[in-house]
Amino acid sequence: MQLNIKNQKLNILITGAAGFIGFHLIQALKPFGHNIVGIDNLNDYYDPQLKLDRLNALGLDITQKTGHSGESSRHSGEGRNLQPNPHTHQNLTFLKLDLADRAGIQALFKDNAFDIVVNLGAQAGVRYSIENPHAYVDSNLAGFVNILEGCRHSKIKHLVYASSSSVYGMNIKQPFSTADRVDYPISLYAATKKSNELMAHTYSHLYNIPTTGLRFFTVYGPMGRPDMAYFSFTKKILKGQTIDVFNNGDMQRDFTYIDDIVEGITRVMERPPVSHSELKARHPELDSGSPEIPAYAGMTTETTGMTNKITNASAPYKIYNIGNNQPVTLRRFITAIETATGKKANENLLPMQPGDVPITYADVDELTKDTGFKPSTSIEEGIGKFVNWYKSYYKC
Repeated sequence: MQLNIKNQKLNILITGAAGFIGFHLIQALKPFGHNIVGIDNLNDYYDPQLKLDRLNALGLDITQKTGHSGESSRHSGEGRNLQPNPHTHQNLTFLKLDLADRAGIQALFKDNAFDIVVNLGAQAGVRYSIENPHAYVDSNLAGFVNILEGCRHSKIKHLVYASSSSVYGMNIKQPFSTADRVDYPISLYAATKKSNELMAHTYSHLYNIPTTGLRFFTVYGPMGRPDMAYFSFTKKILKGQTIDVFNNGDMQRDFTYIDDIVEGITRVMERPPVSHSELKARHPELDSGSPEIPAYAGMTTETTGMTNKITNASAPYKIYNIGNNQPVTLRRFITAIETATGKKANENLLPMQPGDVPITYADVDELTKDTGFKPSTSIEEGIGKFVNWYKSYYKC
């Protein structure tokens, strides 16, 4: 069963609604008139004021005590004094709610008949997982189970959830394909994201819940995360401060602009995978043992255009990479920021850091084949848009 984002009014839950990707996804979906519920715990992993400003940009009238300065207030607890929940604007309702709050998540699903759940809420960051592992267990593992349980009891039509390119760990083969083994994560963050994929498959298998995991590759753009390199580099270059350049700038990343990520998510949302049994019921003429049957995706060319031929899973379960498919060196990345800011970077060259990998490179053939979409925004165009936003937001 295909869903239609543009012409079908749906009830949609988006977790991590005040986050970078969640904000942009809601912004893209709101004009279509869906009933959207967004939740976020508004933690202080980075400046909570930016999260509040994202919500206000969505039309939500949320008051706060702090003003933004461009500096992180991690663990400060600032920016949390909000008006009482819920906050509503037009077809969007926002609730301050933690994924790890089991009773709260149960009540959320009980009070709403969601068609689609998009789980973007998580404790982010690779290096921070070394400093504070329990935050990742609470949000990314316990919190994800709460979402899965909510989907199980609500009979939702599709669960789409954020995974990460970090699951590929130290894989040498390039580009990274969803058919590759991902058994050797090198950060706890990556391990929790791989765990999410396994947990989702289990629920798909046991309860026939259509689930799709999205392995994002280094997402960037306006209203982005201050803990990311492009954000801190821009701030320091504009201030004439020194930037730390790891691995002497030789690392490569598949930088993916936020608009491309959102387009990929919305297209995937419309295409819930189905199980083998449902596929056979729809197409009894097909031989379930044939390698020509798109068993893993659970869909045929006649239904949604999916043509994945992996046959080792029977659940309504799917994984996609969403990346730009064009790795960029850290050196070119810094040059793009220098060009956009009009200033030269002062660099402190450092070795590779624990938890980092030398290259990320996404194979997006399945995404393109199944949805007709391939990310394409160049690093120069994307960084230019980010720097313009940064200068406006921070008035510099």
